[in-house]
Amino acid sequence: MTTRRATAATNEKALAAFIAAKTEIDAQLERLMALSNEHFNLQPDEIHWGQVGDLQRYAELLRRITDAAFSEGEFAD
Repeated sequence: MTTRRATAATNEKALAAFIAAKTEIDAQLERLMALSNEHFNLQPDEIHWGQVGDLQRYAELLRRITDAAFSEGEFAD
């Protein structure tokens, strides 16, 4: 039988882990936004197809994350 104290401790640990993961995501998003705001540290005359492919790969990875978070695409209900 699970006691209230054990359940509360488990919930506190889960909340702490949730906050830690959220903090990590927030930091990653901040870094990505800063890099995007700087055009991924590229000048227009430096851009070539390799960098296009890099950005397309980043977009696909982010699409998988947003699809999962919003139950869209392959994660749609």
